[in-house]
Amino acid sequence: MTRASARWSRRRLLGRLAAAGGGSALLAACRGPAPQQGAERTIQFWTLDLAPKFNAYLQGVIAAWEQQNPGNRVVWTDIPWGSVERKLLAAVFARTAPDVVNLNPLFAANLASKGGLLPLEGVLPAGAPQGYLPLIWQAGRSAGPDGALQQFAIPWYLTARITLANTRLLQQAGFSAPPRTWAEVPAYAEAVRRRTGRYALFVTAVPDDSAELLESLVQMGVTLLGPDQRAAFNSPAGRRAFAFWTDLYRRGLLPREVVSQGYRRAIELYQSGELAQVGSGAEFLRSIQTNAPQIAAVTRPYPPLTGADGEANVAVMTLAIPRQSRVAEQAASFALFLTDAANQQRFAEQARVLPSSTGALQQIRRNLEAERPADQAEALVQQARLLSADTLGTARVLVPASPGVKRLQAIVYTQLQRAMLGQISSDAALREAEQQWNAYAAGRFSSGG
Repeated sequence: MTRASARWSRRRLLGRLAAAGGGSALLAACRGPAPQQGAERTIQFWTLDLAPKFNAYLQGVIAAWEQQNPGNRVVWTDIPWGSVERKLLAAVFARTAPDVVNLNPLFAANLASKGGLLPLEGVLPAGAPQGYLPLIWQAGRSAGPDGALQQFAIPWYLTARITLANTRLLQQAGFSAPPRTWAEVPAYAEAVRRRTGRYALFVTAVPDDSAELLESLVQMGVTLLGPDQRAAFNSPAGRRAFAFWTDLYRRGLLPREVVSQGYRRAIELYQSGELAQVGSGAEFLRSIQTNAPQIAAVTRPYPPLTGADGEANVAVMTLAIPRQSRVAEQAASFALFLTDAANQQRFAEQARVLPSSTGALQQIRRNLEAERPADQAEALVQQARLLSADTLGTARVLVPASPGVKRLQAIVYTQLQRAMLGQISSDAALREAEQQWNAYAAGRFSSGG
């Protein structure tokens, strides 16, 4: 994962803001009167860490929308990473929240559950969802204060995980390609360890780090939460999944550090030649080419690990409208314009991300296929980006955008760590995780969150 893509993931930022909790109630508090007829309407639009690199792009989109919608003005504010929490909370308490703000599904769900976001069904034109990848559009749906699912966000840009593998280690282990499903991993991991002395993969169990392990449970058929937000993971599939990771670790087929170090350690091990594969975005190939050229020379992109149904994970950034907005219809119009096929294609190509627009994705694929790379390194990046685009056909946000899901990850990972380290059995760890989550959920969700 590149530094930019790590920044765009927003995990730390959104966790901090979600923890603030009470601010979202104020988002729902004063919507205020709409501007008088004939008065210029101002739309406050917030992004996170996109300036100055994308100034020209965003200013161009804003100018084009304003030209098509006279009497409306968009004021764009880009929030630096280090001051986002302070500025957003200050705006919430001052009742000056933005009219359009980009969020990830998890933070959007937290705000929606407290009444902080506007349900979009009333402001979107008929047929609006048809321009987006269906599984990605669903990432904008979450429960409101009454528990009913509604569309609270419009998808914007995406990143998809693929597998980058060291072909030299694969060949030494007797494989022509890495596994496609988790069911194939144990035999593969054993062969890599026995024949090369290295490890097959690194999936962290550190509670506040990557969600890849939690996503793998879903791919293994585990339902994490029921409709009442209580634990559903203590099931036959859950027992198999907990035993899967416990056994891999106890057999010495995972690096010992998976219980103490995060995703960054996976990158370090892969670039030093100690891992056979790593899950990352296509653009991470460029980092390997810069930081570890010898490893890059034997690295090839492959499809991501999935479950039996072939579903891959995708990270989504969305656009939402706070309930406080007094110009919701105009805000929705601007959000749809920003995420239409033409504008998404341009942004995705500049930012090296993937679009949520069906039309933009089709055009990006055509453009990628038409590229003539200057060398082998660029050819591999082209191949990886095409593979990422293909992945979107079966990709969705695997971990439900539920308030408290970061707490769920912490509970599951902590108990799984205990099982890995031999402190308790995997079945006992699963039961303890269930009890801890349900105790938390009883307080969090008993009166509407």
